[in-house]
Amino acid sequence: MDNLTCLIADYASGLTFDELPEEVIHAATQRIVDSLACAIGAYECEPARIGLRLARGAAPQRHFGRILGFGERSTAEDAAFVNTAMIRTLDFNDQYPGGHPSDCLGAFLALVEAAGADGRRLLSSMVVAYELFVRFNDATGLRVKGWDQGFVIGICTAAGLGHLLRLSPKVLREAIAITVVSNVPMRNTRAGELSLWKGAATAFSTRNAVFATLLAAEGMTGPDRPFEGKHGLWDLITGPFELAAFGGRGGLFRTPDVQLKYWPVEYNAQLVVWAALELRSLVDWRDLAEIDIGTYAFAFSEIGSEPEKWDPKTRETADHSLPYIFARTLVDGTINLAAFEEPAYRDESLRPLMNKIRVRRDETVDAIYPETVSIRVEATTNNGWRYHLEPRDPLGHNKNPMQDKDINDKFVSMAEPVLGQERTPAALERWWNLRDLLQLSEALALLDMDSAAGRGAKTENRAEKL
Repeated sequence: MDNLTCLIADYASGLTFDELPEEVIHAATQRIVDSLACAIGAYECEPARIGLRLARGAAPQRHFGRILGFGERSTAEDAAFVNTAMIRTLDFNDQYPGGHPSDCLGAFLALVEAAGADGRRLLSSMVVAYELFVRFNDATGLRVKGWDQGFVIGICTAAGLGHLLRLSPKVLREAIAITVVSNVPMRNTRAGELSLWKGAATAFSTRNAVFATLLAAEGMTGPDRPFEGKHGLWDLITGPFELAAFGGRGGLFRTPDVQLKYWPVEYNAQLVVWAALELRSLVDWRDLAEIDIGTYAFAFSEIGSEPEKWDPKTRETADHSLPYIFARTLVDGTINLAAFEEPAYRDESLRPLMNKIRVRRDETVDAIYPETVSIRVEATTNNGWRYHLEPRDPLGHNKNPMQDKDINDKFVSMAEPVLGQERTPAALERWWNLRDLLQLSEALALLDMDSAAGRGAKTENRAEKL
């Protein structure tokens, strides 16, 4: 195998929970609680329902997968798809420039029972994935080259899952190689009018990585130089690159640098919401004649450069539309999940305000991104008054982190309508204490909707029989 494949496999198999600093354990726990909140809030989402229809009725004796929230078992890869779709669809989960490392968690949660892993093993698997995710995105810039985040998600899922399953470095190398050469998705997923696939693309990547890892565990071998060899990643796409030293292996742990979201919109729009709220506190939106918004190049490309963003016809386009999110917040005084229901994003009365919004790339803002996230807003009223705003680093940025209370509030707001007032705090407490759990079945059962409806015994007995 080439050097990079061996480096990744050795790190994934060798890292231990005892090596993790307390702040890294806490950061990982925050992010899994946050991800579960996103999953519970999205349990009825269409991508998960589609995956669930295909997953039901398939529960192998070996390497079964648990489907979050439904108390059901299926194949590991199908469960990983459904779980990741739930975590990802609302675009409310964590992010690091390049994508969403929590997309990997759907696979780990699917297989944690079959692996017989405890809470500490789950956390260290998560750290493996997050540490790799940050380094790959720092080193490759794949999204700038037009490749989607699922490529890195696949590698990180295979590595973290191999850690969870305690696979040897040799087997892990095969799993990583198979994943690398088989999954290079295009970023067309996130261009133009966005579809359901926007929220399911990384679920597909985790599904493929799970299958690749289980194939390797059964003896499948992969190409020997997936990164560095002829027609490998370096040759075809990236050119040579080096990953920064890993946490615990001469480098800093980077998991705490992964950012959380306070608002249910994609990360580049977090600051857009705060800016709209600030402007709303200064002027009545009805008095506005025009709004000029300067942002960094990636935000401009992602949420402010295409005509579809001024007339969103799908949920996925709306939560990637800077003008829609800004206008909706100005009018409503908040942004919430209801803003992404069809009557809201197709609201014709909002279009005149959206058409007053101009979005452009601002060189000053771009120069300090991603270390500092900022936007510049200049709003002009009908009577000639001008308002200048330049907010920076939204709540959830690593320089302005969300606190445990913020995450608790997010979890309760997402889970209580689904799990109920009694089960929600019990689930929240259990997952905050993840590091002390010897097995995860009871903690996972607390997230089951059937249990919340008073049918918990039936669900748990059925799971035992399967």
